[in-house]
Formats: sequence, C-alpha cells, structure tokens
Amino acid sequence: MATSKQLQFVATDAMTLAVREGLSATPKRLPCWLLYDEIGSELFEQITELPEYYLTRTERSILERYAGEILQQAGPSLTLVELGAGTASKTCILIEELLRRQSRALFYPIDVSPSALNEAVRQLGRQFPSLRVNPIVADYTGGVPALSRITGRKLVLYIGSSIGNFEQPDAVRLLRRIRQTLRPGDALLLGADFAKSPKILLPAYDDAQGVTARFTENLLARLNRELDADFNLELFRHVALWNRRQSRMEIYLGSTAAQTVFIPALDMDLYFEPGERIHTENSYKYTDEMIESLLRKSGFKLEQSWCDRKRWFGVHLARV
Repeated sequence: MATSKQLQFVATDAMTLAVREGLSATPKRLPCWLLYDEIGSELFEQITELPEYYLTRTERSILERYAGEILQQAGPSLTLVELGAGTASKTCILIEELLRRQSRALFYPIDVSPSALNEAVRQLGRQFPSLRVNPIVADYTGGVPALSRITGRKLVLYIGSSIGNFEQPDAVRLLRRIRQTLRPGDALLLGADFAKSPKILLPAYDDAQGVTARFTENLLARLNRELDADFNLELFRHVALWNRRQSRMEIYLGSTAAQTVFIPALDMDLYFEPGERIHTENSYKYTDEMIESLLRKSGFKLEQSWCDRKRWFGVHLARV
C-alpha cells in the first residue's frame, strides 16, 4: 500500500505546456484536468452533494440497485481498475458486492490527485481489510501502460460521466488507448449522462450556493499558486451554457473587465477584453446511439446497460 510520501505530486512540464498553449490560443482555453488539484478535488466532492447536481446520486442509485447484475455480467475472479478514481466513494458499492463473491480482491485506483488517492487508500483500507489497493498517480488520458501488466480478468471502471469532458474524437482515442492495454474477456463499465432539459442541466453546473463557481475559479487560483500568475479572481466569473446542437454543457471563465495578466513562470503577458472567455470544460450529454457508436469506434462491444427510472443517467458494460 502506497504512503503519502510516495504519492507526492509536483507541477510538471505537461502543466506549463498546457497553460502556455491554451492561453496562447484563440479563443483561450485550459484543459479540464487542471481543475483537479487538492483544493479543486475537495470542491468537486462538495459539488457531488449539492441538490442541483443530480449526476452522482443518480449514478450511485444505479450501482446500488444493479451491482450484483453488473458484476455477474462482467464475469468471475475480477480485478477492479478505476480511471479518475478520486476518493472512490461510489466504487465502494461495487467493491462490497465483489467481496461477497470472492474472498479477496485487487483494486487499482488511477488519478492525477495524490490527495484524493491517499484518502481512497485510507478509507478503503479501513472499510475492506481483505481488499488490496494499489494506487497509481497518472493522467490516464494518455493511456495507462501498467494495465497491460495486471494479470487476470479486469473490469475497468470509468464512471462519473468523465467521458463527457472529451470531444468525441478524443473520447474515442482515449477508450482505444485503454482498449489496447486490455485482454480478451476484460470489460469496461462506462458511466454517461443522458441528454435532457436545460432546466435540469443548467442548475447542475451553476448551483445557487456558488460551489461550482468556486471550483472553476480555483483553476486561476492554482495558476497563481503554482506559476506565480496574478489573476484577479474578482474580475472573472463562472459561465455555464447549454449547447443543444453539440449536446453538451460548456463551462467558461469570463473576464468582466479589460485587464492584463502576467504569468512569471512562463514569462507570459495576457490581455483580456471585457467579456472574453477562457473555455475550461465541456460535458457531453449522450443518447443511446451516441454511446453505442462511441464504444464500437473504440473497439468495444456494448453488452448491457442500466439506467435510473427517469433515464437521466446510464451505466454501460462493454466487452473487449
């Protein structure tokens, strides 16, 4: 079991490259993975508890109701792997059911946030003494070569609708990379949010308490902390929009005034017009046809899907 020291994480060249490229682009953008430093991960956990944010509790209800069916369909003697595991709070439902079926189990949570993984290791170790947890600090979007070295039948969990953050070609490339590290018989469990009314979607991404706004604005605070930037957070606001044509929520940081920002670590001056936006995140909302197409193009075969009674969210098992 990894220690906190082993899970220490420092800003990498990937971060500085992403910031330089994104803020030099027109329009400006920043990748959504930058949202998840220690503070961002804590804020996201708060978001999942908000009344407006239906995604987590709806997916949890699906797992609670169908965990037995899901694991039965996935096959015997499973090793669990989770992409973007965070604190693995929903995964406990599947782990508990898995340990009813087999006396011991292996779990590989993969995440860019070492603090989230530390918390997952601590909680899971206390709750499931017979579970062996091997955390991996990594950006899974480039593929995880370590998956190919894990023996036995694997069930890869990609839940939480994280796939919705990717443009469709990028989502296919990501799942193909994961597919290439798996063996015949391994399976993928994919969580995806269904398209629905903007009356439901917009509050989920712009809550009344402003927690989602603080989560987005923390991205700029992170650049101030780690790259010595001088973003004035009071001059930016969280913007959430529904793009019906693209079937996605779009999240931005909008400049409320003409301003200049300097990032010393990159020797970079940035000018913002009033109303100019930094694009920080998309969240695609899927139809059944979109899910089937995504999995087929990625080299998986959709076997079975489970959803809530309102069909707000779906969990899909696909086979290698």
